[in-house]
Order: sequence, then structure tokens, then C-alpha cells
Amino acid sequence: MPRVPDRDTSSRPSFAGLRVLVAESRRAREMASLVTSYGGDPLSAPAMREVPLESNTEAIVFAEALERGDVDLVVLLTGVGTRALVAVVEAVRGSRDGFVAALRRTRVVARGPKPVAVLRELDVPIWMTAPEPNTWRELLAALDARRGELSLEGLRVAVQEYGVANPELLAGLESRGAHVTRVPVYQWALPEDLEPLRAAVRAVVAGEVDVALFTTATQFVHLLQVAEEAGARDGVLDGLRRMVVASIGPTTTEELRRHGLAPDLESSHPKMGFLVREAAERSSGLLRDKRAQDA
Repeated sequence: MPRVPDRDTSSRPSFAGLRVLVAESRRAREMASLVTSYGGDPLSAPAMREVPLESNTEAIVFAEALERGDVDLVVLLTGVGTRALVAVVEAVRGSRDGFVAALRRTRVVARGPKPVAVLRELDVPIWMTAPEPNTWRELLAALDARRGELSLEGLRVAVQEYGVANPELLAGLESRGAHVTRVPVYQWALPEDLEPLRAAVRAVVAGEVDVALFTTATQFVHLLQVAEEAGARDGVLDGLRRMVVASIGPTTTEELRRHGLAPDLESSHPKMGFLVREAAERSSGLLRDKRAQDA
């Protein structure tokens, strides 16, 4: 079993040599480097890749409806999805100008800072942004707070999805009287090279990992999927329960809890830097307490 440091004598947060599972894909090197800078031993296992849908019919139909003025409110959930949506329209039509102009005429809601950044690049006004931690709950609460200005009753609302549907958000909008149209733009898939994930499964089952960092719920879902294919799903869940599991925010935490796994810490802000720093600050103590209870 990997050692658990007795005490961190440094004023700087430190993993103190703990082995840390990093499931991030797009920013895998950056996150592994952060873990190393905080004294951790990163085990990088990219868990997902973004794949454009083969057919983007819904995106084009949405663009046409938006330009006709048949959409009252657009909800953009991710920066990557917003960029992909614009790219799909441009690829099919040869120009994005009409679509972007239509966005500027429409009330646009951004779930968090990443779609906000894309909208600013496009010079599209933002009617509302959900506050941190930027989940569907904050988004609905923010809409409720402004219902005196805009009631959802009878409103035609388009929701850009980010790989999987968010049933709670869709149901919440519909329960408030909105007519909701889903606009899927891309989906999450397993990486083409599964060996790093398979190696991570083996390491977790063997008790060779001390900390797991999850920056999206899909990373955890894909880790379990690969584990199940190897007949090791229960072993991975048992291994994670013996480790420190850190979640970037409420959406990821909800997915972990759905599988009976309570995270040991949740980042105070849904950002990678906060997650790694706070895990470095707390992991040694959390792991020591957890293993003392199991002894």
C-alpha cells in the first residue's frame, strides 16, 4: 500500500508523494504538471474525447429557426459546444454571419464562464449568466429570479447540449411552461487508446493509487465502463472508496453519489487549479483518517 505521510511540514500545499489519478483529456498535460508541482505522482489516464455528431441536423434546424425568429431564448451550456455549434453552421452554409446576427437579436443565457468567453469573441450580448457553481440548479434559480422580466410560460427555448442530455434542466424548463428544443452538437466518446484507462483500472483495484481527481462526471462514467468491460467494476468502486476522491463540482459529485461513492472533497470553485490545489492541501490528512478507520 502506498505510504501516507505523517505530516506536511511545508507551507505550500503538497500531495507529499501521493499517487494521483488524473482522468482529464484536453488539458491532461497541464493537469499532470500541476499535480507534479504540488508534489504528487500523476497517473494520467485520459478518459474521454469530444466527437462531432455524424449528423448535425438538429443544429442546422435550430439555426434556421433562430434566423426566422422562432426561438425566444437560447441556453448555451459549454464553451466547446458553443464553438462547435457555430462551426457546424459555418461548415454547412459557408458562413456564420446570419447565425451570429440572429444570436445577437435573441436573449442568450450562458451556463458559465466558458460559453461567456465564446459569446464575447462573437460580440453576442449575454442576457443572463448562471452563478457558480454553474449547474442546472443555479441556471433555473437565476431564471426564476428574473421571471418578472421574462416569464418562461409559452417561451420557445433552445438548449445546446454538451454530450449528454440534462434531464433535470429540461424538465425544470418544461415545468415552468417553456417549449424546449434540444440542440445536441457533439458527444463524448471513450478515447481511441484505452490502454491508459485500463492501466488506471488495474492500479485502482490493486490499491496503487491514493487520490483520484475528476473534472467531469463523464470521466468517472467512462472509468467505470472500462472497468466493467474488464470485469473489475466492483473492484474499482471498492478501490476508490479506499482513496481520496476529489470532484470539481456539484454535477460531478451527483454522478459519483449515483454510484454510491461520496467524494471526499469538492472544489470550492469549479476550476482545475482550485481542484488540484485543494486536493493537495487536504489529501494527506483525509487519506490518513480514512485508512485509520479501515485499520
